[in-house]
This record gives sequence, structure tokens and C-alpha cells, in this order.
Amino acid sequence: MTDRQPLSTEPYKGVRDFYPADWGKMQALFNRTRELLASYGYEEYNASPLERAELYESKGNEEIVNEQTYTFTDRGDRRVTLRPEMTPSLARMVAAKRRELTYPLRWFSIGNRFRYERMQKGRLREFYQTDIDLVGLPEGEADLEMVTLAHDLLIAFGASEADFSIHVNSRKLLRLASEVAGLAEGEHARHYWQLIDRKSKMSKEEFESARKEFTADPLAVIEAGTDAGVAAEKARLESFIETLKARSVGNAVLDLDVVRGFDYYTGTVFEIFDTNPENARSLFGGGRYDGLVTLFGGDPIPAVGFAFGDVTLMDFLTTHGYAVHIAASADIYVGTPSPEDLPAARSFADELRKSGVRVFMNLAEKSLGDQVKEAVKRGIPYFAAFGKNEAETGTVRLKTLATSSEEEIPRGEVAARVMH
Repeated sequence: MTDRQPLSTEPYKGVRDFYPADWGKMQALFNRTRELLASYGYEEYNASPLERAELYESKGNEEIVNEQTYTFTDRGDRRVTLRPEMTPSLARMVAAKRRELTYPLRWFSIGNRFRYERMQKGRLREFYQTDIDLVGLPEGEADLEMVTLAHDLLIAFGASEADFSIHVNSRKLLRLASEVAGLAEGEHARHYWQLIDRKSKMSKEEFESARKEFTADPLAVIEAGTDAGVAAEKARLESFIETLKARSVGNAVLDLDVVRGFDYYTGTVFEIFDTNPENARSLFGGGRYDGLVTLFGGDPIPAVGFAFGDVTLMDFLTTHGYAVHIAASADIYVGTPSPEDLPAARSFADELRKSGVRVFMNLAEKSLGDQVKEAVKRGIPYFAAFGKNEAETGTVRLKTLATSSEEEIPRGEVAARVMH
């Protein structure tokens, strides 16, 4: 006997276990995403979730770097961070083989990210994120493709344009307005835009109180439209939105409060928001980051991209009542009338598998009625018992479980029937 307390079955706070049904739903999200991205010619890549800590400290978001990263010192006295985002890894990979790659790159990655965040709806400490990037083209058509792609992804999941809105801004516009307003480049300007970035998370009173720290008002410069450079960049953004509308993206708007928190953004930035007040939050976000690759040396390589997390996407789909269809684990359940029928059933199952059919075969001692119930519970669409009689006659009674209809067909036709 031992007095040791049993270990907890709970996962680490802020992460999830994925049982098969849960993981099946995640895979349905990933697969639908992969299908759309493949239709645009995007290739999937991946990297280790372990990165050197300086990769994020050199050009990241202060809040994430200082408060949300999982950073530790390994046994070789190296500082290591579990990746909170993918874009720096992408930049590192591109820089490593910049002369070998064929541009433009259309790349995407789906994987887990880690942030030590305050727990709340839509935010966990481990989440799965899809990052989509177009590398090697200047501002213009590439940015239009990014926003259109983000729009089409939500449409592909069943959404309508009324369910979400696309908010567009420009970091170049913000930078020009800061200069005209006399907001010194550097920490003071960064703190101002970080405040604007947090505006939606603050009460009006909190924001106004924090805003008093700054005497300059870049937003007023933009609204006034008297500076030629600022006015030209704002006009470019407005033209950008009009072009999107001409290309059937009708829910994009100019929003000067969209800043995007990462310091590496250099041009157009955008976020997509759920329009349902029950889930009024940002769903997708991204923008142009032309200078990030230069952290690793060499000339700049233009790039634009965006990302979205599985939690926020699932919340969006749930809020709007859009179902995520999970594929069955198998195409057919092969039952056994008795334990003695196992060899014959196994031979039939192997025959089906060689034809590309996914087969779940019964190995337990249970009645055919219980086997049918199990097939229904597992969501398997077809059932066929196979034993001595089926082996002798060469025919099988194929049961369609959704309708409970049966038909007797030659065993050689079963594969084609269940895979139609």
C-alpha cells in the first residue's frame, strides 16, 4: 500500500486534450483551410516550436515578449522560447535560403503556438494557428490577395459578408502622421500606437486618461487631411478598399484604430471582426512586414501575411450556427456473426482496404445487433456482416445505416458502392 495521492487527470492550465471527436473537428477546420489555400497555390511548411529567445526580443511585441512568452534556459545555457507566433520563424527560414528559393513564395503553416495569457473567452495558453504569407512581391496586388484570401476563407466555412467586417489601416500612414504631429520617432511614438492598439480593450475613461500623456495627436492630422504625404497615403488606402469592393469583397472599411501590435509591420495592416455582439472580437489579423528578413542580414524582402487561431474561428462558427462536419472514422463496419467467422471477415476487410476503403472490423464477441449499434454510434455509414455464408455465396448484405435500408450485392462491388 502507498499513501501517494493519485496524479491529476487535468491538463496544464490553458491547454486542451483532444479526444478523437475533438481532434476530428480540428482536422475538419484544418482540411477545409488547406483546400482553399491549395486553390490559391499556397504550399504548406513547418518548423520546430522551439526558437532562440532573441528571435522574438529583437523585433516583437513588448507585451508578448515580456509577459506572455514561455522562455527558459536549456541545459546548454541557451535561452529558448516556445513560439508565440510563426512570422519570425518564416523570416528566419527565408533568410537561410534566400538565394535558393523561387519567388514569390506562397506559404502557409498550421501548428500550435504558446502564450502565457490571462485566461478568457477565445484565449488559451496553447492554441493552433494558421499563418499565411506571400513573400517577394511589393505592396499592391499581394496585399489585395491577402485580404481577399482572408475574406474567402470565412466564406468557405459558410459565413456571409454580414457576419464579419474587414478593417484596414496603414502603418506607413500612422508613421507619417506621427512625424507631422511632432510625435518623436522611437519609444514615445511606439507607446502612442500601442495605446491605440489597446483602445478596444479599455474603457473610455481609461483610454482618455492614458491619452493625456501625449500632447501630439496624429489621428487628428489624418482626419484634417492637410499634409500632402498623409493625404496621399490615406487616399491610397481608400483606393485599396474600393478595389476590394470591385473584386467582390464588399465588407472592407478604413479603421484608423487598427494598429497591429507587432513592431515589424511596415505598410498595410488589417483585422477581421465578428459583427455579432455576442462574439465582438478580432478573428484574423495581419499586414505587410517588408523589413523583418533584414534582421538576419542582406537586403529586405517584401512580404505580407495574416494569421488566425482555431479558438477564435470555432467561436465565430459556433456563434453564427455554422456546423463543422467531421468525416467518419471509417467507410464501412465489417461485422462478424460469430468468433469463428473472424478469418473470413478479416480476408474480406483486407480485400476492401486494398481497394482504398477505410474498414472498421469487429474483433469482440457481441451480437450483430450490438455491432450495428456500435457502427451507428461511431458515425460509420455502412455495415456488412461477413461470415461462412457470405464467403460461400460471394454476396454481401450491405446496410446503409442512415436509412436502415439493405441490399444484397456481389462482394466485389462493395468497395465501389461505399466509396461512390
